[in-house]
Amino acid sequence: MTLTPEQKAEIEAQRAAPAPTLRTVSEGMEARLFTAHPVLDHGFVRVIDYMGDDSAIVQAARVSYGRGTRAVSNDEGLIRYLMRHWHSTPFEMCEVKLHVKLPIFVARQWIRHRTANVNEYSARYSILDREFYLPAPEHLAAQSATNAQGRGDVLEGAEAERALEWLKDDATRAFDHYEAMLSTEGQQGLARELARMNLPASVYTQWYWKTDLHNLFHFLRLRADSHAQYEIRAYAETICDIVADWVPLAWRAFEDYRLGGATLSARGLDCVRRMLRGENVTQESSGMSKGEWREFMKVIDRG
Repeated sequence: MTLTPEQKAEIEAQRAAPAPTLRTVSEGMEARLFTAHPVLDHGFVRVIDYMGDDSAIVQAARVSYGRGTRAVSNDEGLIRYLMRHWHSTPFEMCEVKLHVKLPIFVARQWIRHRTANVNEYSARYSILDREFYLPAPEHLAAQSATNAQGRGDVLEGAEAERALEWLKDDATRAFDHYEAMLSTEGQQGLARELARMNLPASVYTQWYWKTDLHNLFHFLRLRADSHAQYEIRAYAETICDIVADWVPLAWRAFEDYRLGGATLSARGLDCVRRMLRGENVTQESSGMSKGEWREFMKVIDRG
């Protein structure tokens, strides 16, 4: 992880000047505020601000659902009820603003989650740092033979060395030319908005990203999944740790019902009921396609 001296000074100043407040705070999140948590080789995630905690979710639910929630005797039970029944609006009462430093190709995946407010570092106005992502050897993998979006076996030996050398050399050469175009001696140099064009997608960018807890959970359900690309999953897993400290009751419910849970189709549920009655259910008698059947068997741990 690389922080500029200015960023380090800003973090130290922010953490050295706590402000009194009348609003409810999360002690776990207070401990996280402003601290940069390293991700990948030069990236980080840090919490800039947040609103709400577990009690904000409960408070909003009791306002919006009124008497319908009074049978739930405790906050955790209510939060689990809300998560279990897909009641999303109470979770929207909590918000978080993150400062994230990440490779551009990860940012382009991340921005597909359009339920957030984003402000990104602009290479039209500022000069990018000479930082680009290089995969660690254990993450340098071949293309999967069965999944067009995934990785296969880890590359080794000369093939791995060649790939890493090309990645590093190409990024270095592109950045050399970028800097040369900006500062041509004796001339004005190329405009920043044009000089950036040849930079690779491995170059790091930064942004402020603000979202509510409901949409953050959706992001984490997809990007912290084992099938997600490793690089964005590394950021998602760091954010998971932050959320677990921020709203521990909501996190436990999310971990149980979303990350660790599974959804069955009507046909899948029918097959489970038939199996419990002792029937020998096969793919042919299930009404499912071969792909659906494989996924179903994996969910019930028979694949």
